[in-house]
Amino acid sequence: MSYQVGYFVGSLSSTSINRILAKAVIRVAPDDLEFTEIPIRDLPLYSQDYDAHFPPEARALKDAIAAADAVLFVTPEYNRSIPGALKNAIDWASRPWGQNSFDHIPAAVIGASIGQIGTAVAQQSLRGVLSFCNARQMTAPEAYIHFSADVFGEDGSVSNADTEQFLRTFMSEFRDHVQRVLTVLPR
Repeated sequence: MSYQVGYFVGSLSSTSINRILAKAVIRVAPDDLEFTEIPIRDLPLYSQDYDAHFPPEARALKDAIAAADAVLFVTPEYNRSIPGALKNAIDWASRPWGQNSFDHIPAAVIGASIGQIGTAVAQQSLRGVLSFCNARQMTAPEAYIHFSADVFGEDGSVSNADTEQFLRTFMSEFRDHVQRVLTVLPR
């Protein structure tokens, strides 16, 4: 059996280090996890005015989450919080009221930064939002990645054995988390 994982990259930048981190974690993930990026770039800003008639980009977002068994958030930290584009995507996915796409979905959060605390504050902010959305979050291990171009290749390769092993363990734990949640709360 395999699990479909939809992943979000919180940065819209074409040179995003978190996109590189996403490639790295996918590369070391267990074989029974299959990944599809859930794009957020083209979403309009959320407004309750759209609740009766979702635009196609927002409908595609909700459909992508519905097709996933679990979600993985790979996000940078902007001003000690999550990027606006990612928050906007979460707002779309959780609406209209009563049609929250994140309800009971297994979820994990990871992020990279060139700073020493590696997105710790953004992840805490994101966890609060996901808690309200009733996502079933993996709480450990936490993964605040200090990004260095000497360690991470553009293709997602990881040249530091300890970092690669940490990411491998994180993804193995995520796989186990997905299995546990789906055993109790099938999608």
